[in-house]
Amino acid sequence: MRKTEEDQGAKLVRAMTGVLLGGGLALVVCLVFLLICSVGISGGWVEEDLMYQLSVVGCVIGGFSGGIFAVRHSGARALIVGLASGGVFFLLILTAGVLLFEDMSIEAGGLGLLSGALCGGAAAGILGTRPKKKKRRK
Repeated sequence: MRKTEEDQGAKLVRAMTGVLLGGGLALVVCLVFLLICSVGISGGWVEEDLMYQLSVVGCVIGGFSGGIFAVRHSGARALIVGLASGGVFFLLILTAGVLLFEDMSIEAGGLGLLSGALCGGAAAGILGTRPKKKKRRK
């Protein structure tokens, strides 16, 4: 195997590791945000009618934080890595929904959660890139 192929393989493994860890981090951040929202709802500070909107906001925040982690960890193709991290995050939410609830369908609000997770990951891919250093010409 040539050295460039080994480098490409290492970059791919690093990107995939970042995507998977970013999806897990996004799930944890989303759950913490939703825990805070549930405390606010039970305390009477937030209306109960806003549960679905807060879930979508939690997906955006979680997707953004996981996407930022994945983009910073991988360092290449930021938009694709951010979107992939949001996709992994949505798949984790979908898996938990299927395992914990009797009926889980896209029609029952899953489309908003999918778009929130992907938009958060895409925003992280766009905003999370480091500016390239300019080379000085002599």
